[in-house]
Amino acid sequence: MSNSSAVEPPYALNFVSRALLMRETTLLAEMRRPGESWESVRDRAVSENSVQARTHRSGVRLTREAVRRLAVLSDDEVEFLLDAAPRERGYLLWAAACRAYPFIGDFAEQVVRERYLILASTISPEHLERFVLRQALWHPELEGLSDAMKAGIRQTVFRMMREADLVTPNDEIVPALLSGRLADLLTAPGRDDLRFFPTRGV
Repeated sequence: MSNSSAVEPPYALNFVSRALLMRETTLLAEMRRPGESWESVRDRAVSENSVQARTHRSGVRLTREAVRRLAVLSDDEVEFLLDAAPRERGYLLWAAACRAYPFIGDFAEQVVRERYLILASTISPEHLERFVLRQALWHPELEGLSDAMKAGIRQTVFRMMREADLVTPNDEIVPALLSGRLADLLTAPGRDDLRFFPTRGV
């Protein structure tokens, strides 16, 4: 970035919750009626406790978070989500998290994929910490994060990557093996979401 004094729109950092939400997003996608808005799905799911949360507050939070990620997917992608094998479902939900939260997307593109392209074999929490420090130049909201918040972000992002089968429990980067159909969805007109994955292209 050429101007270090420029300030970008603030990152949303309220994703510290249950990682990819594979069960919840799939359940809500299945219950969506033809033409129904995601807001309506959210309201129905909350009133019926469709995600089977132990408390109302937890159900509201999980449902709202799942809908936030589903809402950034196209109808074709939602259809793919329902038909996909677990690995590709994880890939698509990782892309959804990257779209819904530019902090995650920037980390995926600027750190995870970049390390893969330079043939680095691992990604560690320290790389995320350095990313936060660097991005704070343009995102002042990162400067005041508590240690607990940083730990929560770190834990959630790495859990997401492991659930998406992009990083092993030993922090080794796993090349993404996307099918042609998923690659086409991620590179549909106006999208270039292969950048979120450790891949050289399909």
